[in-house]
Amino acid sequence: MEYYSLLLINEGIMSLGIDIGKYSIKIIELERKEDSIEITNSGIISTFNDLKLYSLDKISSSQIVASIQDLLQQMNIKPKKVKKIISSLSGSNVDARQISILDMPDNELILSLELEAKKHLPLDGTDAIIDYHHLGKDSRELDKINLILTTTTKNKIKNHAEILKNSGFKPGVFDVDSIAISNLYQFSYDLPESGADVILDIGHSSTSLIVWGKNSSFFTREIEISGHHIIQALSRENDIDYEVANTKIKELGINAFTPKESNKSENIIAIEQRTIYNDLIDEMRKTLRFYMKNNNQSFFNNFYISGGSSVAPGLNEFIASSLNVKVCPLNPFQKIKKPENLQNSEQYCIAIGLALRGLE
Repeated sequence: MEYYSLLLINEGIMSLGIDIGKYSIKIIELERKEDSIEITNSGIISTFNDLKLYSLDKISSSQIVASIQDLLQQMNIKPKKVKKIISSLSGSNVDARQISILDMPDNELILSLELEAKKHLPLDGTDAIIDYHHLGKDSRELDKINLILTTTTKNKIKNHAEILKNSGFKPGVFDVDSIAISNLYQFSYDLPESGADVILDIGHSSTSLIVWGKNSSFFTREIEISGHHIIQALSRENDIDYEVANTKIKELGINAFTPKESNKSENIIAIEQRTIYNDLIDEMRKTLRFYMKNNNQSFFNNFYISGGSSVAPGLNEFIASSLNVKVCPLNPFQKIKKPENLQNSEQYCIAIGLALRGLE
């Protein structure tokens, strides 16, 4: 794992990014062609054949490996021939944060960072694994430097590597979901000179909120409300199975929680009673207030949304009206050519961000 800025993309290099989720696996293959970057292959596969039996806690490594192998076969990719593969750790498996620390020699810095890392990540009996990237001098305290520090454990790295090996790959670079999204954002957009932009990546099993600006600290937080939790909530409230609830969310979005007799037109936000979407807004608001308090009352510019569970109808409008902001999808194809048949581009943001790293 290593945070970096995408400044140079080498020509003639192909790179494969694999987003290993518990609900689906996404693979993106990128190639640099003269003055453009193109998606040369893409694919997605569900980890469960029968969603009625889906359980987030019961997905085994062998199940994930089998899904990856099936997807590789569909995409006609031979894993042993892949030279550059980038995958990532997500959710509670990893911690990523910007810190300010005294400027010191690298050998002393490592010891200080190891102590810092242990404050933020629950350990599992194995050694902490850390990586960092210099962001430069701290503008407020001249004897300090700013770093992006990423932390996980040896056991989590080992388990992740085993999945890749058993799928046929030679494990390559391990990244972090939030960093992959941040790199895609930085590659596609300009960091604001003042204030910060906000990205909300809503996956099936985890949600990341990322805040960043050229002169504002990088910050990311995992929110414990994701697509899975939203589907579960609808399933419980309406006494319907997981598959039916999932379909309703895809078709009706936030209006799936509105009683039929109260349904309104598609152009009107129909949520009047409190739902899990309100809980998501509360967590966002609490996080953004914390960021403002700790960053000299920094303000927010653009709000972007990404992830496979971000496309629920009405969600953008609900977030915009609740927080009084403008929300738009994070477009991963600002500077990347995509196949015409690629649907729901938001779900590929992490895989694209990972593949971009391989073109460095």
